[in-house]
Amino acid sequence: MIVERFSQNVVNSGIFKLYIATGFFATLIFFVINADLFTPLEMLFGIIGVTVVLKGVSNMMLSLIILLFNLDNKRKELDFKYNSEKIDAMLAELSIQDAANLGENKE
Repeated sequence: MIVERFSQNVVNSGIFKLYIATGFFATLIFFVINADLFTPLEMLFGIIGVTVVLKGVSNMMLSLIILLFNLDNKRKELDFKYNSEKIDAMLAELSIQDAANLGENKE
C-alpha cells in the first residue's frame, strides 16, 4: 500500500514525462541543427528511437526506485505510534484507578 502510493505519487508528479519530453526535444534540436547530415527518414526514426529508449529508461528508474524503497522506517514509525497509543491507554487506565482509589480512601 505504501509503495503503491509512493510510486503513484512519483508517476503523477510528471517528473518522468518531463524527462522524456526534454530528451525528445533535445533530440529534435540535434537533428534540426545537423539536418544536412541526416535524411528525414533517419531523423524520424532517430527521434522515435530516442523517445522509446528514454521511456524504457524512465520505467527502469521507477522500478529501481520501488525496488530500493525501504519500509523499515515506516514500520518503526507505525510500531512507535502503536506502542505510544498503548502506553497512553494504560496511563489513562492507571490514573482512573488511582482516582477511584483516592475516592474510596476519602470515604
